[in-house]
Amino acid sequence: MLKKKFLVKVYVEQKQSAKQIAVRVGCSENKVNYWLRKHAIPKRSLSDAQYVIANPSGDPYRFIKPRNESEWLLYGLGLGLWWGEGNKVSKTAIRLGNTDPDLLRVFLDFLKTIFKIDETRLRFGLQIFTDTSPDLARSYWSKRLGVSPEKFQKVVVSESVAKGTYRHKSEYGVLTIYFSNTKIRDSIYRAIEELRTTSYANVAQSVERIHGGSHRPLPAGVVMHQMNPE
Repeated sequence: MLKKKFLVKVYVEQKQSAKQIAVRVGCSENKVNYWLRKHAIPKRSLSDAQYVIANPSGDPYRFIKPRNESEWLLYGLGLGLWWGEGNKVSKTAIRLGNTDPDLLRVFLDFLKTIFKIDETRLRFGLQIFTDTSPDLARSYWSKRLGVSPEKFQKVVVSESVAKGTYRHKSEYGVLTIYFSNTKIRDSIYRAIEELRTTSYANVAQSVERIHGGSHRPLPAGVVMHQMNPE
């Protein structure tokens, strides 16, 4: 017999899988599932189980509710930047690309201050033109954003065809910020969806609803409306 107290500790609190528990106590996985049902302990959904596997140490971030005017401003700016400039196609990561280092630095501050992300999991993608040196571009972005060059993925080089103002703006290419985590992506998505239907006076209550609850995957088929599709 597997006692309820034991299963609550290892399955619910420690997030071990039924298979891991079976190996630990020397029984079959079916027996573990039987006692989970017997003790009315809900099984994790497939998406929740996959999330635990991908994040064995727990969430790689910790949401901090804005505490003052400047943090509320940063929260609003971060949501607005992802709403207008972010990539909505990915369901598992936050991705935002731009040629403006100041804009990207604000978004990084949003992730670091409001979501207290695990910065070791930040990654950066860089797309440049053929007449720009990859090393020069990487060095430029590394210094402007204050990040290690080691966090940059392979530089993508495109044929240089643009001229004029846009070519000048993209002299050092397009830098994309990546932070892979389904949960944080879904919470930002929900915050923006709330802004579509609530008054600005109720934003604080909205934050409590979104970030105070447990992780629930977005419904299948839900597509984020894109102001600036990528």
